[in-house]
Amino acid sequence: MRIVSGKYRGRRLQPPVNLPVRPTTDFAKEGLFNVLNNMVDYESLKVLDLFAGTGSIAFEFLSRGVIEVTAVDSNNRCVEFIKKTAVEFGETNLKVVKSNCFVFIKRMVSSYDLVFADPPYDLEGIEAIPDLVFDSGLLADGGLLIMEHSSAYKFEKHPCYNQHRQYGSVNFSFFQK
Repeated sequence: MRIVSGKYRGRRLQPPVNLPVRPTTDFAKEGLFNVLNNMVDYESLKVLDLFAGTGSIAFEFLSRGVIEVTAVDSNNRCVEFIKKTAVEFGETNLKVVKSNCFVFIKRMVSSYDLVFADPPYDLEGIEAIPDLVFDSGLLADGGLLIMEHSSAYKFEKHPCYNQHRQYGSVNFSFFQK
């Protein structure tokens, strides 16, 4: 697993084998960020990475110069790995939070320009995440929600749905109010 672009380009993340994660493939990350390159100004973004896992997506955003990333995961080993990687990279614009993402969404009072959610594909309640994010006020005006999910989920009928991209077995749905 490597960082595909930016100041950390080519650096590899070496997570322990026992982390309960399904990292986004390099192919899918490259495709996602190619789309985002035409949609956002990274240097003006405040990003929230829900279900952060290894922190791969958080570090991709940080590599491209975002203002800050908040990475949230409920697994202590994932949280510790992300913190350790941030120290190794010398990264200071990363906040790491150990929390259940559903609880975090309900309790958070800050807003973000971009929210990336990569829940486990079999997570109960995955289809409710867009509504929870929009109803919570987590997104700043004009903010973007991106969800990674399996092909079992279709979000095209959601009122804030914007577009869908697929890279192999990885699906990204984009939402914007």
